[in-house]
Amino acid sequence: MDLDRPERLLLLLAVAGLAAAYVVQQARRRRLQRRWADDALLSSVAPSRPGPLRHLPAALVALSLVAMTVAVADPRVERQVEQRRTTVVVALDTSTSMLAQDVAPNRFDAARQAASQFVEQLPADVDVALVSFAATASLQVPPTSDRAAVTRAIAGLDLDGGTALGDAVLVSLAALGPPREGAGAPGSSGRAVVLLADGGSTAGSPLPDAVQQAVAQGVPVSTIAYGTAEGVVISGDVSIPVPVDRPVLAEIAAATGGQAYTAASSGDLADVLTQVGGRLSRTTERQDVSAALAGVALALLVAASVSALAGRLRAAAPRR
Repeated sequence: MDLDRPERLLLLLAVAGLAAAYVVQQARRRRLQRRWADDALLSSVAPSRPGPLRHLPAALVALSLVAMTVAVADPRVERQVEQRRTTVVVALDTSTSMLAQDVAPNRFDAARQAASQFVEQLPADVDVALVSFAATASLQVPPTSDRAAVTRAIAGLDLDGGTALGDAVLVSLAALGPPREGAGAPGSSGRAVVLLADGGSTAGSPLPDAVQQAVAQGVPVSTIAYGTAEGVVISGDVSIPVPVDRPVLAEIAAATGGQAYTAASSGDLADVLTQVGGRLSRTTERQDVSAALAGVALALLVAASVSALAGRLRAAAPRR
């Protein structure tokens, strides 16, 4: 549980002061009794002493004050709730480095197959869009519930040079449209981006600017670093190393409130996309629990009143 106004807990000092005053008063009362009668006569002087239960009303009142104090500090708890409707953009890297064969048959073909399966398995209440990016980024399919249209577009993607991660994020945000109510809290607006790539940004818009746009709109960008450190692309007789750049993709996810994944095989990628799909229909929200604590405080006050009344009735009852 978090508190939006933790400084209000200083009011607990007043509660502690009242509790201390009660303890002092009880000790003073005991001293006065002993001053006017010795222990042998106390049972005659104060025959109706109820024992430890006489402190129950005071204890309940103290607990009630504690609950009320915490309530005015605006307590919040994080809970997972179902999204009413989610829109996700799948941004797929189509740079030539995706021809590396460290993932069979190559990164690109394996990624297309896994992305198609991912789209087909998304819940019915999730709309999906497709963005491809190499030296530039382009929207291939706007948000739609037509899974077949998206999988056809994935199958028709071609490769090109360069990797414009910044453009991929910006085009994805544009595809999602204007921010909805609740933007600013990652995931609370029912919009998300899943970006699958194997390298850092080498072209296009500055990546930090694009990330800031995602943060401002409350859109989490989950990234999947696809490939291994040993990946190479064969061009004629030349082998060009194309190691996956995991740190830059992890930074994008961390900054925007998304999740960073790695996949070194087609099986890994399928597993990762299954995990991503499970997260898209749920989001974590901070919910106010001050009303619940106020209810607890009221219940404690009622219990204290009942306890005090019962004690008085016992004291007033005639003794036989």
